[in-house]
Amino acid sequence: MADKGDGTYKNPVLFADYSDPDVTRVGDDFYMTASSFNNAPGLPILHSKDMVNWELINYALPIQVSEAEFKTPQHGNGVWAPSIRYHNNEFYIYWGDPDHGIYMVKTKDPYGEWDEPVLVMEAKGAIDPCPLWDEDGKAYLVHAWAGSRAGVKSLLTVNKMNTEGTKVLDRGTHVFDGHDANPTVEGSKFYKRNGYYYIFAPAGGVPTGWQLAMRSKNIYGPYEAKKVLEQGSTNINGPHQGAWVTTPEGDSWFYHFRDMEAYGRVVYLEPMEWKNDWPVIGKDFDGNGIGEPVETYKKPEIKGKSDRTAPQESDEFDKDSIGLQWQWNANPEVVWKAKLRGSDHLRLFSIKTPEDAPNLWLQPNLLLQKFPASEFTATTKLSLFPEEATEGKRAGLIIFGEDYATLSLTHDKQGFLIRQTEALDAEGGKAETIIAEKRIDSNDIIFRVQVSAPDAICQFSYSSDGKKFTEIGKTFKAVPGKWVGAKIGLFSVSTQEAKRGGYADFDWFRITK
Repeated sequence: MADKGDGTYKNPVLFADYSDPDVTRVGDDFYMTASSFNNAPGLPILHSKDMVNWELINYALPIQVSEAEFKTPQHGNGVWAPSIRYHNNEFYIYWGDPDHGIYMVKTKDPYGEWDEPVLVMEAKGAIDPCPLWDEDGKAYLVHAWAGSRAGVKSLLTVNKMNTEGTKVLDRGTHVFDGHDANPTVEGSKFYKRNGYYYIFAPAGGVPTGWQLAMRSKNIYGPYEAKKVLEQGSTNINGPHQGAWVTTPEGDSWFYHFRDMEAYGRVVYLEPMEWKNDWPVIGKDFDGNGIGEPVETYKKPEIKGKSDRTAPQESDEFDKDSIGLQWQWNANPEVVWKAKLRGSDHLRLFSIKTPEDAPNLWLQPNLLLQKFPASEFTATTKLSLFPEEATEGKRAGLIIFGEDYATLSLTHDKQGFLIRQTEALDAEGGKAETIIAEKRIDSNDIIFRVQVSAPDAICQFSYSSDGKKFTEIGKTFKAVPGKWVGAKIGLFSVSTQEAKRGGYADFDWFRITK
């Protein structure tokens, strides 16, 4: 728990893969969004009253756009580095899809439905956008470029927008070139303070980079640039890309992420102050004028109290819908699951694997959530109902990344089996292999996986009664996915050859730390 309960907090404030976080304050409430890439629903919305304790409340993008394209998993594509702003009594989120351009969604109620996405700027490779509505009512958009699509990166560009924020009005003007000293400058955020236009942007790459602040009296520059946050003497690598936020009392704070490999890009909160109209983020421990991340610090001084909390993790499957923590590996089909009103379990149907697929990398109906801590245990109870099939159905737990491992309940002509598998270099098309098997005399089982720090080592086990667990197979080292941390989740699949039908019922899914 980040909130230590004594008026201080410990970083990270979110030990979960909320990559590229951005935050806005509306009155006494704080709202965060983050990259969601190919997972659906996308654009998570989190809420906090004190900047430390966060709750997942909604998603702004129920279905990835375009809907048909994302019916197949598009690992690493989709929603990149969004920004969230509050303007004219509405919430706006802008994000870049590297293959299509810059999109926007908006709403008056962050807990409710968001409007349909609008393509604000069609441009291959345009990413990491952020709007700015100036005092004179004019609107602008700053963004970066993905070299993998545009052919050039390390540039920041400003475009004029219409006042509604729904369309750019020109081809854009480059305002910063990072090629000389700040390679891979991206993740741009737009602000205005004391007559200066500010662009906050990370540079130097995800694992080892730093945070820049740029300022100019003219929106098109020239911009002065200053490094304002770096790893320095700390062990917190690559501290950058995030959000400057002010409290109702006027204090400044900064959110950023830290890449922790299998655990994803976790979220840090830094104190921030201004010196000579330049931000200093974190604490300048070595006296060189550049801030460094803090491990613990006093909480922001905000009126009122907030419960110690974190985004949802466990799910008893006893409500009318599944928990907000769950995301699919692609845009979902309504026939993948049944969660009937009043039922006390989740039914996942046995969906056929893609034709000729050697593994589950492109399986769309994986139901996944983020790793919630450096060490945790996940346990689930399930029953497999193959229906008429004599073999080919399986369901269970999965640790998912570019390598993945499963513990599944399956069957053949003789009955039911527990099977541990792994697929190394799943993205590269390497086949899933069987590590261990154990025959059982029931279609009911309890599965568990224990994840250990610091290297995210996973050990699977099983139980018939929930009291005595037996380890199976060998340990598996979780690895990241495409631009995301490893995920844990549930699955229910069928081979192409098996007869249609079959399903698995999951009674509950519980995480302990």
